[in-house]
Amino acid sequence: MTGPAMLPSSAMLPSLAMWVAMMTAMMLPSAVPAITRRARSRDGALAAPRFAGSYLGIWALAGCALWLLYRPPAHVTAGALVVAAGLYELTPLKRICRQRCRERVRSGLRFGVYCLGSSIGLMLVLVAVDAMSVALMVATACVVLVQKLLPPHPAVDVPLALAIVALGVVLAAN
Repeated sequence: MTGPAMLPSSAMLPSLAMWVAMMTAMMLPSAVPAITRRARSRDGALAAPRFAGSYLGIWALAGCALWLLYRPPAHVTAGALVVAAGLYELTPLKRICRQRCRERVRSGLRFGVYCLGSSIGLMLVLVAVDAMSVALMVATACVVLVQKLLPPHPAVDVPLALAIVALGVVLAAN
């Protein structure tokens, strides 16, 4: 994991660029349906790049903030973060953000904020466990995509949240 405290100043910009690219690669595929809807709207294809750009801007800001603040957590801290992420999956705020992230919106900025709110718990798992794990990035991106495309369902959402909490307990115990 790279963050500003662990890099000489000359290496900071490429590392930051990598973080922003990683966030974009993880979050753009799940936004394609919304971007496509926006392109088909009465504003036409010209609205889609603005929508996508502002959506990705939210994720780039999140990536920058994460990159600036990140410090590798101790096992107990990582476990606590993962437990908190699992519990967040069950909150009303998560449900509201997830619902709004699935709705038709005209603003990529608004869409990005709601999708960040919907996905922040999953991002927390990624950061707490191993922010540079490609397999975990892919798994996180897949869960985000499924949550954007499918409506909430307790038979899926509750076991996912409990599995995340259990992972946090295991991490804290090691």
